[in-house]
Amino acid sequence: MPERVRIAVDAMGGDLGPRVNVEGAVAAVSRDSALEVILVGDKAEIERRLAAVPAAERASLSVQPASQVVEMAEVPVQAVRSKPDNSMSVGMRLVRDGKADGFVTAGNTGAALAAALFELGRIEGIRRPALATLMPGVSGSYLLLDIGANADCRPQDLVQFALMGHVYAKRVLGIASPRIGLVSNGEEESKGNELTKEAHILLRGSGLNFVGNVEGKDLPNGLADVVVTDGFTGNVMIKTSEGVASMILEILKRQIARSWRAKLGGLLLRPTLKAAVAHLDYTEVGGAPLLGVRGVVLVGHGRSNAKAIASLISAGARVARQGLVAAIADGLKENASIGNQVA
Repeated sequence: MPERVRIAVDAMGGDLGPRVNVEGAVAAVSRDSALEVILVGDKAEIERRLAAVPAAERASLSVQPASQVVEMAEVPVQAVRSKPDNSMSVGMRLVRDGKADGFVTAGNTGAALAAALFELGRIEGIRRPALATLMPGVSGSYLLLDIGANADCRPQDLVQFALMGHVYAKRVLGIASPRIGLVSNGEEESKGNELTKEAHILLRGSGLNFVGNVEGKDLPNGLADVVVTDGFTGNVMIKTSEGVASMILEILKRQIARSWRAKLGGLLLRPTLKAAVAHLDYTEVGGAPLLGVRGVVLVGHGRSNAKAIASLISAGARVARQGLVAAIADGLKENASIGNQVA
């Protein structure tokens, strides 16, 4: 039986707003009997949408009012400061005060980071929290961080990202000794810019299972379980990957539609193609954990549908049950040399 866990959800976040957040919450609690969801946002709007929810699921859902919303296009820090009763900040406070075990949002990523820093703060010893995500590979997935929280980084930050990724891979992904890779433009130690060259030296002496530089073309081939880079590069990487995946799927659709032979082949390959699409489907991933803050926070895709929100909530529950925040703090203490590098 899973440990009972409470996840606060930004019911106002994302491009599609309360409708998909409420639907996703209902789906999440229906498949996890030990999960409670607190929907944070416009109370009247949320309760209107909950009116049609069956009693069995409704018992696991509650509402926390928040009178303000951070819109997707707003300047993050300014919006969070000028709207103290926004649904993100209110949800983070539930985590801070022990009324929720985690918080998830498909809203403004920068605002989620700002709210987390203001309301939760950093784990002691962590200089820069990082966003991480699971990226699909040929025969599995790898954890990539940072993917957007820190456009500019110091070499020591990449070492801390590696430590946090190491702990996440052990606790959440069940990998006994995660292999750490560093994104570079060549596998040789001498390749890269000043950031990667210095980070390589530090990672080599960190005590982590560092396997060296990894080129972009080799990332899907399973050379590393955790891959670290600065947030600017990481963000470009995931958006490029999304674009390439969409392009490949669109090309396949067009080619299959060109002739009856192609259509017949498409029908025969349909189960295989469905499996391939599912492997690339962001709605299955569950969102990006914000590692390094004193609370469980996950950020989903802005265009998340109800299926993606359900996956996001389930991922938040899974991370909360693994005691990730305490594990990162313990990991930093155990690897004191990494903390000293950043101090």
